[in-house]
Amino acid sequence: VRAVPARHDGRRLPVGPHRAPALGYVVEGEARTYFAGDTGLFERMAEEVGPVDVALLPVGGWGPYLGEGHLDAGRAAEVLALLGAPSAVPVHYGTYWPIGMDAVRPHEFHSPGHEFERLAARHAPGVNVHRLGHGESVRLEGAR
Repeated sequence: VRAVPARHDGRRLPVGPHRAPALGYVVEGEARTYFAGDTGLFERMAEEVGPVDVALLPVGGWGPYLGEGHLDAGRAAEVLALLGAPSAVPVHYGTYWPIGMDAVRPHEFHSPGHEFERLAARHAPGVNVHRLGHGESVRLEGAR
């Protein structure tokens, strides 16, 4: 497991004094898997992460607006193109949604995974995107 930089506010509470570095992780075994964690797109991302077989990229958040230090579906598709990973899994959407918001703004809760699939096809054609439902898994064959 190798820790890699991420771009995200290091505060642990909205106004708390505690800070920690924002990190992503590359887990290497039969394949190299990048778990981005909470991050925004940054200039040296591809060099810092290195070659990976699968990228687990956040494509949403818990509210209707994502500030700096976060990826939405479009920015995540750009990251995917930069990384050159042959497979990707969109993560960090459809959870932590305020009670009642699903009835008011369901598209913001459910659509980021679909939107990432659509935009990944445009920005990184040929990448296999695996949009998983809660509790689902995927086994990737032919990793490096």
